[in-house]
Amino acid sequence: MTFRTEHDLHRRRKGRNIGVGLMLVGFVALVLALTFTKVTSGDFELPRAEELSG
Repeated sequence: MTFRTEHDLHRRRKGRNIGVGLMLVGFVALVLALTFTKVTSGDFELPRAEELSG
């Protein structure tokens, strides 16, 4: 059984996909950290029902 060598195009595409994936994970972690910081800072309040109705 022989294994075919990976083509150069696939190697470059794989590297690009890993880079995009890491950037996406970093962005999600940043949004999660900012949300966690905002909620735990103490000045976050849910809107009251009477403010929403009018």
